[in-house]
Amino acid sequence: MSLFKARDWWSAALGEGEEFDQGCLCVGDVDNSGTGHDKVVVGSYMGMLRILSPHSIKSSEGTVADAQLLEIHLQNAIIQVEVGKFVSCSDLLHLAVLHPRKLSVYSVSGTAGNVEHGDQYQLKLVYEHNLKRTACNMTYGTFGGVTGHHSLCIQSMDGMLMFFEQDSYSFGRFLPGFLLPGPLVYNTRTDSFLTVSSARQLESYKYETLAVATEAESRQDPDLPLKTGGKKLTPDWTFVLGEQALDISVPSFSHSSSSIFTLGERNLYCLRDNGQIRFMKKLEFNPSCFLPYASVTDGTTNLLLGNHTNMLLVYQDVTLKWAAQLPFVPVAVRVANFPELKGAVVSLSSDGHLLCSYMGTDPSFFSTPKVDAREADYEQVDAEMKKLQKFIREASRTQDILPKSDAEADLIVKAAVSSSMDSPSQALIQDIDGLPVPSVTIQVKVKASCVLQSSKLTVNIQPPLAVTQDQFVLQPMGVGASSVVAFSAFLNGRYPPADLTGDITVSYSSPTGVPRVLQSRFSLPLLLVCVPSSPAKTTKFKINVDTNQPPVNLNTIFPEFSVKSEDKDGNTLAFQFLSGAKVTVLASKTSQRYRIQSDSFEDMWLVVKELVQRFDQHFSKLGVKDFKKSFSGPLPLQDYFLSVDNHFQLRVSAQQYQDLLSERAVQFRAIQRRLLTRFKDKTPAPLQNLDTLLDATYSQVITLAEAAEENRALLEEAFARLRSATHLLVLLLSLWQGLTPDQTAILEATLLPLLQDTPQLGWEESCDAAVSHLLRSCLSRSPKDQATSLAQAGGPVLGLPRDTTRLKKHITLLCDRIGKGGRLTLASEANVQVPAQVQNLAAPGGVEPIAEGAGEGEELELSREATKFMKKKQPSKKVKKDKDSKEKKEVPSEASLKEEAAGAEEPLKEVKKDKKELSKEKKESKKDSSKEEAKKESKKESSSSSSKEKKESSKDKKDKDKEGKEANKETGDKKVSKKSSVKVKEKKKEEPEVEDG
Repeated sequence: MSLFKARDWWSAALGEGEEFDQGCLCVGDVDNSGTGHDKVVVGSYMGMLRILSPHSIKSSEGTVADAQLLEIHLQNAIIQVEVGKFVSCSDLLHLAVLHPRKLSVYSVSGTAGNVEHGDQYQLKLVYEHNLKRTACNMTYGTFGGVTGHHSLCIQSMDGMLMFFEQDSYSFGRFLPGFLLPGPLVYNTRTDSFLTVSSARQLESYKYETLAVATEAESRQDPDLPLKTGGKKLTPDWTFVLGEQALDISVPSFSHSSSSIFTLGERNLYCLRDNGQIRFMKKLEFNPSCFLPYASVTDGTTNLLLGNHTNMLLVYQDVTLKWAAQLPFVPVAVRVANFPELKGAVVSLSSDGHLLCSYMGTDPSFFSTPKVDAREADYEQVDAEMKKLQKFIREASRTQDILPKSDAEADLIVKAAVSSSMDSPSQALIQDIDGLPVPSVTIQVKVKASCVLQSSKLTVNIQPPLAVTQDQFVLQPMGVGASSVVAFSAFLNGRYPPADLTGDITVSYSSPTGVPRVLQSRFSLPLLLVCVPSSPAKTTKFKINVDTNQPPVNLNTIFPEFSVKSEDKDGNTLAFQFLSGAKVTVLASKTSQRYRIQSDSFEDMWLVVKELVQRFDQHFSKLGVKDFKKSFSGPLPLQDYFLSVDNHFQLRVSAQQYQDLLSERAVQFRAIQRRLLTRFKDKTPAPLQNLDTLLDATYSQVITLAEAAEENRALLEEAFARLRSATHLLVLLLSLWQGLTPDQTAILEATLLPLLQDTPQLGWEESCDAAVSHLLRSCLSRSPKDQATSLAQAGGPVLGLPRDTTRLKKHITLLCDRIGKGGRLTLASEANVQVPAQVQNLAAPGGVEPIAEGAGEGEELELSREATKFMKKKQPSKKVKKDKDSKEKKEVPSEASLKEEAAGAEEPLKEVKKDKKELSKEKKESKKDSSKEEAKKESKKESSSSSSKEKKESSKDKKDKDKEGKEANKETGDKKVSKKSSVKVKEKKKEEPEVEDG
């Protein structure tokens, strides 16, 4: 807010519901009173013309009507009003009013009154011109250097300049390259017109050039060739602004100043008459209007500049001299002389608020009251301090970034899913493989606790599920009113969904105008996507779930599927998916174990999830508090990786189709250009089978497009199956290790970072980045590794990987570390102190990524024995000590055999490399020693250095022999060389101990 305010001298509100703009205000002695005092002329878009003579209101009895001289309603909208000498036979000032299709010139005269009602003013039409084109704005001046009267120039909406000399039409010209009209002004000094074109450049056209240019009436179409009688209209000079101009002004109050002021959207420009720039001022606000006026300092110009923050700024060239606060955003500003106030600032708002003000400050008579001096009550201050500290602790304890919802919500949304299927079904696909496709009705009740004008309800459901209607516009509701909408959900694809939950989103505006969003979730029944069936005896995939309670009758767990079940004992239940495989659930009669088996790994997800949820509900109803469920493993990682590879191959195929389509499209356009050139040629030339090539290329493009569309559908199905497999893997991991809901949510967000694939970002790279982050942070081996990950400065840009080997290794390593006791948490990173030796790694490139060498112990080979380490039973400390003693006695243990199988090739290669390097060093040392013996007269330093090198070479030779023997015996006492590969060997030596521990 400004320090100063514009002092209100006189103000008025003109009309109600009327609109005003830049050209609707002008000041001048329109009634030719001869006193030199100005009147204010205001026209509105509603056709109201008002002439006012403001004066100071000394008492509260004065009204706006006292200052209003004339008010008349013209039939058409008033675009612009100007005061000038527009009548040829008179030197008096007249009023020109521009309508969209008419230009009218009026004379304003006043008659002195003999009674208390005051003077009377009349508006008389002198002449008018009916326009053939819709007008935008106008300007006036002494065109062609004629003195004594003013001519008018009107710019139309289609870029035509129409010139009028008093009551006669002179000529019209089209502006070149016109698109949208801009501000128009006449420069008396150079006899030229200035405007800003759609190319965002200031253009100057001389009146003489416009007069001799092509007649506008002969150019109805601007693309037609010009007549030979006229010249092509070109600007005298141009200046590129780079932005649209709001207004142009050419002040003429001083002969010495030759400036052209242009107000842009973000800058203020001042140019000379020849188009050269004098200065430019970059504005930090959005301007609305401006007005140059005379300055008391020679060579400078003052400007009044209004902006959209209700400010009126006074500049002297580029220097801000004053700032005043206005009660509105001005769209037009003028300076006028009134009988009681010279140089008043007249400003007009878009809604008709007219203000005559002056700039200055009023003295402030406010004095600060004396404060009673009293002693502080320390007990009260202490109690207040404790209260504030309690508020601070409560605020700092909550880590939610979302604002807390109100105690009483404005809206309550409840979704109820019908317990029975629809009859008849609302599904678009009536049957799949002979099985009818059912549908279920969901009713959503929205209850309002306040007045809601407009609200929208949106339903979101995972494909291939679909709904009959996904968007609803709710009627306005009062307090306590409710609205109910219903829709049906059904299967609309040839593959089972990955999730049976749906989201309901209601967007509305609170009574205070704040936009809000409310969400609710509903779950669809399993009967929507599968039907009861006979159990399968032989299947490909099997999963066992253990509990700590006696076996339960499956018919009581799944009552809707037990109607058609053949097993009356409730030990077996089969689910046949409408568009998938058959899933069988077997309950053991002797143990507390349940087996889920199917020929499709992904289709088991929904059944396993439903089984676990219903177990929880069943035992909670029975009052069992210590119910536990678990998975004994091993994890089916190889089955899961099949879904990963299938999805990845379809993504690669989609990229290949995209590349081939781009190539064929380029070829198709090139053949089209060749054919077009041949057809346009006056001398026909043979096509040289270009038409045949065009048809063949078109056929290839269509075939590729169809194949790409088919691949896209397969990719959607593969991603849904991948989501199902990932959900199943997360559930098995949580059952295997007993993860808490928070840890399960972190694991699910890590392995399912995306709800859908996009060409720019896919599941593989997103999941790999998330898993790598967990391996470097909360699942790292030591706090030092966590601190190292904190010092890492970002990674590469995510993109489609070359293969899935890295991702599989990272997922395998993730499961390994969770199985060894690693816990998922997002708060561990904040609790790690960065050691001093790691602080220097904060620079970019200072941290090594997760090693991916073939010989590392952490990233195990993806063979049949890849899941052995995931067994839940861990060896005891005694077994570990026995294994360590056996390793010391050089007896190969199971871990050493595993180490030998994982990386036996790389140590042999390293031994061979070491032999070659040692032999090469031996030769070089012999060569150096022979040279030193030949030069006996050299210095003692050289001889001593040669003897040292001999000793080192002989020592290296002995070490080489010793290392070869130890490599053959497969012992762990290997010599550490300076190469990084031997460091990898050390990691391999330590890895079996980590796995056993």
